[in-house]
Amino acid sequence: MGRAEARKAQQQRGARRAPSGRAQGTKGKAGAGKRTGIRRFFTWKKILGTFFGMILLFMAAAVILYFSVNEPTDPNESATLQSNTYRYSDGSIMARTGDMNREILPIDKIPPDVRTAFIAIENKSFYKDRGIDVMGVARGLFNTVRGKGTAGGSTITQQYVKNYYLTQDQSPTRKVRELVIALKVDQRMEKDEILAGYLNTNFYGRSAYGIQAAAQAYYGVDANKLTLEQGAYLAAVIQAPSQYDWATAGPNGKRLVMIRFNAVLDNMVEMGELDEAKRKTMAFQEPIKPKPRPGMDGQKGYLVQASNDEMNKQGITDAQIAAGGWNITLNVDKKKQAALETAVQDELESKLDRKDPKERPQDQSVQAGATSVDAKTGAIVAMYGGQGLAEKSASNALRTDYQPGSTFKPIVLASALENNATTQGGKPITPNTLYDGTSKRQVVGSKIPFSPENQDDRDFGKEITVQDATNFSVNSVYAQMIVDVKPPNVKKTALALGMKDREGWPEDKPAMALGTMTASTVEMAGVYATFDNHGKKVTPTIIKSAEHKDREFTPQQAIGSQAVSRQTADTVTKVLTGVVNDEGGSGNKVRSSAYEAAGKTGTSESNFSGWFTGYTPELVTVVAMFGEEPGTHTQVTLTGTAGLGRAGGSSFPASIWKTYTLAALKGVDTASFNLKEAEMGAPQAPSRSTSPTPSASQSSSAPATSSAPPSSPNATPTPTPTPTKTGGPKPPTPTPTATPTATKTGGPKPPDPPLFPEG
Repeated sequence: MGRAEARKAQQQRGARRAPSGRAQGTKGKAGAGKRTGIRRFFTWKKILGTFFGMILLFMAAAVILYFSVNEPTDPNESATLQSNTYRYSDGSIMARTGDMNREILPIDKIPPDVRTAFIAIENKSFYKDRGIDVMGVARGLFNTVRGKGTAGGSTITQQYVKNYYLTQDQSPTRKVRELVIALKVDQRMEKDEILAGYLNTNFYGRSAYGIQAAAQAYYGVDANKLTLEQGAYLAAVIQAPSQYDWATAGPNGKRLVMIRFNAVLDNMVEMGELDEAKRKTMAFQEPIKPKPRPGMDGQKGYLVQASNDEMNKQGITDAQIAAGGWNITLNVDKKKQAALETAVQDELESKLDRKDPKERPQDQSVQAGATSVDAKTGAIVAMYGGQGLAEKSASNALRTDYQPGSTFKPIVLASALENNATTQGGKPITPNTLYDGTSKRQVVGSKIPFSPENQDDRDFGKEITVQDATNFSVNSVYAQMIVDVKPPNVKKTALALGMKDREGWPEDKPAMALGTMTASTVEMAGVYATFDNHGKKVTPTIIKSAEHKDREFTPQQAIGSQAVSRQTADTVTKVLTGVVNDEGGSGNKVRSSAYEAAGKTGTSESNFSGWFTGYTPELVTVVAMFGEEPGTHTQVTLTGTAGLGRAGGSSFPASIWKTYTLAALKGVDTASFNLKEAEMGAPQAPSRSTSPTPSASQSSSAPATSSAPPSSPNATPTPTPTPTKTGGPKPPTPTPTATPTATKTGGPKPPDPPLFPEG
């Protein structure tokens, strides 16, 4: 084969190989550009497709989640728990009750700049966002991933949702629910409503939940009195209350809280909510030292009892009170309350020996109760309920199981005057009417026989005026008088004056004149306050105001209509001044040049109770003692109290009354009674009858007319004892002495008498 042929043959072979070579070359080029392994999954198309797919999937999941997570219908267990706050009349806190120290406030009770302080440090976009802050959540999640704490970035709405509906745990599930519920809450509620809920549910430290409790705990003021600087500190402290409490914080805690405090104010400037020049003048206000939560010690528990009792009467149930949230201001005057407690301690408790039952068995049974009322307003300004809730669970001031004794006698007289009653002989009953004062004298005109014994079985003669019979608390006179007035009429008057118709009230028995029904110190204070208030009905009230965000409370009406005429009321008051001013009067022990007073003692049968009910133009106070066997609550005698004898109204109760009244009126320009309408009645002559027989005595109970001068309420009478049928010795006759007293406004006041023992 020549060259030409060889070359031609080679070309032919190359031509035949060309398709295969090109295919091989193409294949090689394609193989060189193809990605292998994991790289083949990350094409731009796949990445973008996956991204948008994830977005769609996330959106679908979000929609499903939004509709699957329901907003709770009820808050968590602690979100709405509140304490009840009880205050003295000056607004200072007396006590708090309830497990949760919280008082929920409406937004308008929180100063606007204090609200802004919380927004500035917690959620500057609060009024613009939709309940969540996406960037904040992302930032919080990023910090969590980096190990810089749990996820933060919560809006105020989210924090409110967490506090109100959820729990404080940090689980992802709770966080997701929080986000969804926050969106729904933001759509349903106004922003101010959410903000109020947030401020009321936060924990601030010092056992304080909510802005009101925090304001009291850290600055001793109500939330509406917080300054911006104080609010800025409270906004700063909520991040770490135990660490940032200025009273207990270490150097680092104080440094950190100051950073947040300054950030609050600086952020407010940035938001345009605080003038920069003013910001430069603002300084940190150090909180007060922590104080124990006001409790139920001493008399506070009894005052709370009395308040709750009054709320019950106004339609607020115990369950509604126990639910909390009440801000209750009492009429109780802090200084007068302290004075009453001191008086009981000094005049009674200090004289008892409660630690040695063998040496002083009677002292273990002694209980004391008292109520003091402003007659012009009906406000209960002080109250004493007992030794304390630990020793006595129910208030002695409110108890209604003891008889008021002779403190009921002025009601009998008031009913006589009000009903224009007459004696058995047809003579009008007035303070100057003459009655038979013989002890154990049988009453006339009653279907029920009754012959009461005077104290110590003392005879006061066949003719003694009603005035003197009141001064000396003569049982025989008042037993006859109630028959003359008729017991149903007296009962009607008693109820009109404020006493309660309880089971066991004697209907038509002359013994009712001696106070054989039961009553509380509050009731008797109302009766005597009505006398002091010229006959206008006074219903003692302990609550000045009671506020609750969800309920309405209308305080009890203290001053009512005319219960008895002014003439009746003023006449009774004038008679009762004689009880105090008469040298031998049963209430003489309380006489003082510092005030003008009227009053009446009372001692129940068997000396189970002793009362002194007295009043000045400014103040009506009832003090009572009760004999109660420890453990059994059986009524026992008070005789032997403090190692002494009979413990009636003119003993310890009168001493307590005087000591308290002097302290309560200290510095007060005291007035005299305005008794211009008092009517003492015409003077009556002594009866000519001197027969000692029962029938003659009974007939002499009807007053006869005479020109003999009447017994003055301001001079001690000379009772003329009448010999008894047995011819026994006459009782001692008191020496008559005139005691000057003021019966007109501005008149001189009597000098202080010595403290006479009970007689």
